[in-house]
Amino acid sequence: MIWLALGLAAAGCYLFKYVGMSLPSAWLEDPWVLRVATLLPVALLAALVAVQTFGGGRALVLDARAAGVAVAAVAVLLRAPFLLVVVLAAATAAGVRAVSG
Repeated sequence: MIWLALGLAAAGCYLFKYVGMSLPSAWLEDPWVLRVATLLPVALLAALVAVQTFGGGRALVLDARAAGVAVAAVAVLLRAPFLLVVVLAAATAAGVRAVSG
C-alpha cells in the first residue's frame, strides 16, 4: 500500500511540474502571479513554524517552544546573525524546560 501511495505522489508531482512548464509565459509574467509566487514560501514557512510551536495534538499549547520563538523573533528584529538567533532560541527553550521541571 505504501508503494502505491508513493507512486501516486510521484506521478502527481511530475504532473504538477509538467503543467507548470506547459503554461504560457504570459501567464507566469503577470504581476499578481509573481507576487503570489514570491510570498507563498514565506507564508508556508510561517504556518509551519506556528503549527510546530503552538500545536499539541488538537490543543493550543504554550510551552518552552513559544518562549524560544519569542526570543528568536526579538533577535531577528534586532538584526542578530542567524546562528545567534538559533542559539538564543534553543538556549531559551532549554532554559525554560529546565526551570519548569
